[in-house]
Amino acid sequence: MATAVLDNYVQNVIHNHVVKKKPQYLGALQNNVALDPKQLIGEAFRQRVGAVNHELCDPGEEDTFFVADLGEVYRQHLRWKKNLPRIKPFYAVKCNPDPKVLQLLAALGTGFDCASKGEIEQVLGLGASPDHIIYAQPCKTNSYVRYVKSVGVKQMTFDNADELHKIAKLFPGAELFLRIMTDDTSSMCRLSMKFGAPMDTTEGLLALAKELGLNVVGVSFHVGSGASDPAAFRKAVVDAHTVFQQARAYDFHMRVLDVGGGFSGETFEIMAAVLDNALTEYFPAGCGVDIIAEPGRFYVATAFTIACNIIARRTVDDPATQATSYMAYINDGVYGNFSSIMFDHQHPVAKILHSNGQTFYNSYAAEQCSVGDGIEYSIWGPTCDGIDLISQSAFFPCTLNVGDWLYFEDMGAYTKCSATQFNGFPNSHDTIYVCSEPGAKALMGL
Repeated sequence: MATAVLDNYVQNVIHNHVVKKKPQYLGALQNNVALDPKQLIGEAFRQRVGAVNHELCDPGEEDTFFVADLGEVYRQHLRWKKNLPRIKPFYAVKCNPDPKVLQLLAALGTGFDCASKGEIEQVLGLGASPDHIIYAQPCKTNSYVRYVKSVGVKQMTFDNADELHKIAKLFPGAELFLRIMTDDTSSMCRLSMKFGAPMDTTEGLLALAKELGLNVVGVSFHVGSGASDPAAFRKAVVDAHTVFQQARAYDFHMRVLDVGGGFSGETFEIMAAVLDNALTEYFPAGCGVDIIAEPGRFYVATAFTIACNIIARRTVDDPATQATSYMAYINDGVYGNFSSIMFDHQHPVAKILHSNGQTFYNSYAAEQCSVGDGIEYSIWGPTCDGIDLISQSAFFPCTLNVGDWLYFEDMGAYTKCSATQFNGFPNSHDTIYVCSEPGAKALMGL
């Protein structure tokens, strides 16, 4: 049975042109016959967009919204287990703290990589065990360290001497992971410029931890978010093995290796093969070391699609070429859910969702034309800032008007988690959940 549930609809207000409802299952059941993911997502779009009349709707009813397929998250988990069966994923909550994603991942038995009190509270609120959380923040707020001690979250990272003294004072019973620096030059978002102990400092840090009576249980690293060089994983595993050997001299019995994040769907199998081979060589099965990781975008990037309304249009006539193009302004931008353009180096691709009374999701008519064909548009966000640009140039086969809708796929990673309220625009938007996998539906009770 294919299902969809709408979240954030909390009003029982009924208008002639749009209906707002409490969380419920939408009409995508189709006589208990399972639909494929695109059909489910398309049906959710048709129902929602079809209920909005931009000429009559109340403020906010034509706002941006997401459609999220929890079945895609489930499929990514199966993909992970197939390619990296030894590695337990600790989902990076910062990537997308969507409550239903976290609920599903908790039901699947994953752990959680948290970097703040708020993230830890959210995960514990799902009923997750404290030992399924790693406080993977090498530079922690004092009060947060006291907090995690009070709730029983013991696993945490460090990469410098000052942090060791802090932990010795506030939580000497913590289970510590020494985070080492990696070569992350091939990643989209480099992290080693901020975190990670250089290899020439690791032995001194282990000696200090021993002197302070602390318990170092493992090593962690991160090759950078959206990494693209498989060799970076191998080099980091080799370095981690060196630190494990150093730890023996100080009578630390390390039992966990955290291989961090950096996984993306496009290169996953290639990266996983290199990583798995390195682990087999340096940390073989049966060696007494558990392996964990901190994937984020891998799980959620492709699970979320966003729909945006064209709120304004500006005609641009070029007297030299006699060509007409348009500036299309939509109700979301780089200060909102398209923050991934600024912070995550993403390039979202606009497609036509609804125009002239027709829905084009997942059809040839939704796609952009080749450069020079069709009508050219630049696509802008709603704020007063000139940098609020989503696409400098996009060609479509038809004329788009105010009230039409665009959609953007692969919008699950580092989007709504970093949206702001700049210019007074909201940073909280409805999410319609669909579920294309029976296994996920069973776990979620749908």
